[in-house]
Order: sequence, then C-alpha cells, then structure tokens
Amino acid sequence: MAEFEQLVDTHYQALYRFAYSLAKNPDGAADLVQQTFCIWAQKGHQLKDRSKAKTWLFTTLYREHLAQSRRNSRFTDSDIDEIEYQLPSHEEDKGRTLDGKRAIHLLSQLEENFRAPLTLFYLQQHSYKQIAEILDVPIGTVMSRIARGKQQLREKMQTEPSSAPQKVIKMNPDTLERHG
Repeated sequence: MAEFEQLVDTHYQALYRFAYSLAKNPDGAADLVQQTFCIWAQKGHQLKDRSKAKTWLFTTLYREHLAQSRRNSRFTDSDIDEIEYQLPSHEEDKGRTLDGKRAIHLLSQLEENFRAPLTLFYLQQHSYKQIAEILDVPIGTVMSRIARGKQQLREKMQTEPSSAPQKVIKMNPDTLERHG
C-alpha cells in the first residue's frame, strides 16, 4: 500500500498534465489518471522492473485515452474549440506568459499524432526513447512527429491572430505636456 501511495505522490501531477493535454478538460484528465492508477492497482504487480513504472503509467494513460476516444467518437458533448486549455504559469514576465498560454492553446488544436509527442517532450521532459515506448511507435517516428508538430505550431503562431490588442494609438507628446 505504501508503494502505491508513493507512486501516486510521485507521478500524479505529471500524469494529470499529460492527461489534460489529451482530454482538454479537467474532468476527463482526472478520469484518465484515476483509471490509470486503477489499472496499476490491478496489474502493476506484473511489472518486474519497478524503474519502468513511470513509462508504464504514461503508456497506460495514453492507451486508455485512445480507447476512450474510440468509444466516445460517436458521441460528443461539446465542440473541442470551445474548451480552453490553460496551464498555470508562475512566470513573472506577462508577455512570455501570454505567449506560452497561446502556444499551449494552439498546441491543443494540433492533431493528436503531433500533440502527444510534443506534450511528452516539452511539457513532461520525456526522452525520445521514453516517448517511443509510451506511444508504442519507433523513435524515428517520434522525432519526425516532434519536428512536424513544431513546424505546425510555429505556423499557427505566425498566422493565427493573438488575443493581444491589435490597435496601437499614437500619442502626441505635446498633448501630454499641456494636460499634465
């Protein structure tokens, strides 16, 4: 029981962030993480090398997401574009925070083939090898999807308007002096 609690304490936040990037809503993410730990409780004893528990958990979560997506593909509750993806940021630089939030939002619009490896690599700091194991694809495919996903994200950042104000008002310095 202590091992299970330690596993949850160690990996819950990272699993939740990954699940949130896939499910795009807090309830769906929480359900995925809970289901992942339920599967661990049932089958985790089969894992001989405990050092691979993290990879096992991420792989299981991803597979559960795919299974749920297949089940839910016929029945959608809401438009994915209406659901905002927000990741809390502790950065002081507001410009970078806004840019980061925009990048995360645009990341959520990419196809899952590209979104999952980008999320695992940049937001979860997994290696190419770990990502290949989690997604059950060759390392070359991971590298290719990350490169293509970065390119698509870069294009979206450049072409889609940001939420920042677009209108700049020019002020005459002389006007400020007369009223000041």
